[in-house]
Amino acid sequence: MKSPLLSLPGAVPAEGTDEGVAAHYGDIFREQRNLARGTGFVDLSHRGVLTVTGDDRLSWLHLLLTQHVSALAPQQATEALVLSPNGHVEHALYLVDDGATTWVHVEPGTQQALIAYLESMKFFYRVEVADATAGYAVVHLPAGSTASTEGAAAVRELPWGRDLFLPRAELAALTAGYGPAAGVWAYEALRIEGHRPRLGFETDHRTIPHEVDWLSTAVHLNKGCYRGQETVARVHNLGRPPRRLVFLHLDGTEEVLPPHGTEVHLASDPQGRSLGIVTSSARHHELGPIALAVVKRNVPVDAPLLAGTVAAGQEVVVPQ
Repeated sequence: MKSPLLSLPGAVPAEGTDEGVAAHYGDIFREQRNLARGTGFVDLSHRGVLTVTGDDRLSWLHLLLTQHVSALAPQQATEALVLSPNGHVEHALYLVDDGATTWVHVEPGTQQALIAYLESMKFFYRVEVADATAGYAVVHLPAGSTASTEGAAAVRELPWGRDLFLPRAELAALTAGYGPAAGVWAYEALRIEGHRPRLGFETDHRTIPHEVDWLSTAVHLNKGCYRGQETVARVHNLGRPPRRLVFLHLDGTEEVLPPHGTEVHLASDPQGRSLGIVTSSARHHELGPIALAVVKRNVPVDAPLLAGTVAAGQEVVVPQ
């Protein structure tokens, strides 16, 4: 779904997963600095939007998700996962309830599979699940923004900003008062800096929540049963995750960023076995080139690494 904001001056379309919105508007570092200062906005209207209504919506979602949502207060933002029976991450949900409707946004193109799963689990519960992507779009305001959220159907308040659910037909008009636009490249650089995992980037079909630090934000360890809970509890209490998320400071003399899937090796053994892969990379306005990677748990935390051919120092996100 192509955003009308791609008509703004300087807009360069994003590709791949983020197709449909702007990668940048001509100056990625200025856009990052604006967001860091609490000004501007990011068009995330390519993301999928779901609504869940009905008297049983929160108690029903509580049974299906990794997060404790049965007593979720109105306007309180949270995030949650849907796991496979074996505990692997299948969906990541970013949600808020307004007292009558639970609003959810998800990765682009994943909403239909998620809706199909939720519909299969309705049984006798009084709930209705709808794909609201055609009617509503997500826009992000950074922390410190003083822009008005009037006109938003729902707002997710976060430590790093606010996610607004805006009527898609009014997207261009409503964002006019939010300040300068920033593209998803700027948003991704700040996400990587914040060590925040993203479904399909930091995850694959084998990922369990422990590996990418979702235990701290998307999993409640003292709630009732949900699909995949046995794996979560077993690894948390008795074992260790086989892989761990790390933050990489990349050599700034290299002109090319290592793309998603680039193999990671020990700097002392560049031709040795792969220790993991780069999952996301970006150029940061202060830190220079940075990345997230998922590596084997037993990789020494102080070992210099190579991301492809790029030297990298690691910063622990998930402990060994």
